[in-house]
Amino acid sequence: MDSFAFIIHPIDPKRDVSRKYPFLGRVLSERQIDFFSTFFPPVYISEIEGITSEATGKQIKGWFIACPFTPRRMLALPEKTVYRKIIQTGRLSERLGADILGLGAFTSVVGDAGITIAKALDVPVTTGDSYTVAIAVQAIRKAAELMGISLRNATAAVVGAGGAIGRVCAELLADDVARLYLIGRHMGPLEEVQTALQPSARAELVASTDMSVLSDARLILTVTSAVHQEVIRPEHLQPGSVVCDVARPRDVSVMVAAARDDILVIDGGMVDVPGPVDFHFNFGFPPGKAYACMAETMALVLEGRLEDYTLGKHITRSRVDEITMIAEKHGFRLSGFRSFEKEVTPEQIEAVRQSARRAQRRN
Repeated sequence: MDSFAFIIHPIDPKRDVSRKYPFLGRVLSERQIDFFSTFFPPVYISEIEGITSEATGKQIKGWFIACPFTPRRMLALPEKTVYRKIIQTGRLSERLGADILGLGAFTSVVGDAGITIAKALDVPVTTGDSYTVAIAVQAIRKAAELMGISLRNATAAVVGAGGAIGRVCAELLADDVARLYLIGRHMGPLEEVQTALQPSARAELVASTDMSVLSDARLILTVTSAVHQEVIRPEHLQPGSVVCDVARPRDVSVMVAAARDDILVIDGGMVDVPGPVDFHFNFGFPPGKAYACMAETMALVLEGRLEDYTLGKHITRSRVDEITMIAEKHGFRLSGFRSFEKEVTPEQIEAVRQSARRAQRRN
């Protein structure tokens, strides 16, 4: 049976360590987990079974394996040290017999985004970022529809537009909306994206390093890799806006949910997995659902595409379109919305719409 392995790692240290080691998660502080993660070996987490193609009936299996480093540790340690630990984790996937390895969360963005890791391993590697882009854009389109926002007339923003994922998200959204803000920390990369996309874009493209322009946007897709701060705060947003947060750790402050009941905040990238899948591990999603990056790895195995797939800092639209077609063929679909680890119900969306109407009347 064809198979895959997927690397996860602790993002919220105490919560995520508790999922595998309840005692350690309870007694160790975040600082202690950060410190000890340097010396901890790769961890076998669970076997994944039941994934079944809708198109072919093919079944595959997989494994979750964990790189012990937290995001903060990955940024603090020398790049070579981080590579060494991720490669060590990748070797575990080879011993398990995996046919392809998916890099999750920060293991997919460290250094050259998987290229060095792929060169060091015998098993092919993907970051899953192509399908992450596809699902994030599908999610914000669907959320706009549910919130009654006309895409054609909307102003949207991509936060982190100068990065690999943000650039392709911007390329896709530029076909949908009237105006698109390209937001990031440095003007150079943003202007490069603006120059590359403007000739074919339907939208007017505006590059900016000022987060206050978010108050002009109804649709915001945020994809940065900022570890030390939450990027988007309540005062940045207008009533009735949709924020799709693809970043892990999050870009959206939990204060947005607490302070603004007139904003719809959704987590990007939740996907229904075809077949009676059992992950044998709770990574925070409901049964049968996975992150889009995980789904890309699974879909490639179902398709028999056992090759390095999404690697490096340049993701092409053609690759995003291809993996979307492959994934949909085998039965992967955009799932319902989640926000801060909880399901978003139709009733909650309607409540946000009502609150937004009241806020707009007051203004």
